[in-house]
Amino acid sequence: MIKTRITDFFSVERPIIQGGLMWIARAELTAAVANAGGMGFMTALTFPEPESLRAEIRKCRNMTDKPFGINLTFLPTLTPPDYPAYIRICIEEGIQFIETAGRNPEPYMDQIKSGGIKVLHKCTSVRHAVKAAKIGCDAIGIDGFEAAGHPGEDDVTSLILVPLARDALGDLPLIASGGFADGRGLAGALGLGADGINMGTRFVATQEAQVHSNVKQALIDRSERDTRLIMRTLRNTERVMSNTAVEKVLEIERRAGDTMIDDLIPYVAGRVGKGMLEEGQMEIGTLAAGQCMGLIRDIPTCQELLDRIMDQAEAIIREKYSQLS
Repeated sequence: MIKTRITDFFSVERPIIQGGLMWIARAELTAAVANAGGMGFMTALTFPEPESLRAEIRKCRNMTDKPFGINLTFLPTLTPPDYPAYIRICIEEGIQFIETAGRNPEPYMDQIKSGGIKVLHKCTSVRHAVKAAKIGCDAIGIDGFEAAGHPGEDDVTSLILVPLARDALGDLPLIASGGFADGRGLAGALGLGADGINMGTRFVATQEAQVHSNVKQALIDRSERDTRLIMRTLRNTERVMSNTAVEKVLEIERRAGDTMIDDLIPYVAGRVGKGMLEEGQMEIGTLAAGQCMGLIRDIPTCQELLDRIMDQAEAIIREKYSQLS
């Protein structure tokens, strides 16, 4: 058994985190991760109404008696979600952990902390991680350039970001994200100074993920070379799986003149991506996916996946790290 600051922080058996996954991180997946000894987070903004999140929290509690948390991503939108209402629901339902991402969570920290909730903030740079620590975040997730979704604009990989973040953060619990899908990655992350790993793309290809089978099969069929970076012209870079819609987005971004978000909305809108996940039409929109696709070869249960990761990581630590004489 591998015990770290993260297993102690969350009171879980295994240093493996399932972070926020829009439309996907629901009770079925998060409870399965929790029951397998990891830490799962349901994504609040999957539920348009805060009261719907309350119902999902209660559903998850009926499926597991283990710890789980809520992801709350602060997005730049013309009509922001009612973040205080989501936080109020978390407090009323006794949630102990919130994973924040996107913009600086400082405007909401007082309300979150008033409910005794601990905050894990996901960052894409060391400078943002240091800022998060200063405003009172209790743990940090650091996203390398390999990651799905929004990896920031610095293009620094996990191999560099993780040890730099550890040097900057002292003893604060640290989670490595971006490029992790198996026990080799976990062993490597621990060696770099992390206390655990966060996986997103890998958890989509599990039996409990509530997405169309075409999505899961695509993650098996694609390689590490089958992602693209879109919206770079808007400085809102997103790593997604390559497909027809993505190539159209890149074509628009290559045109002379400034790219406008309205030009891309038909392809990148969340409702289109949701349709892909539900209907399995893999060419109509964009799907966040990391380079770890190259490591995905099957669709296990979460229990099977976490068992395998821990067995592999422990074997590496025992056999490889003990070769010093």
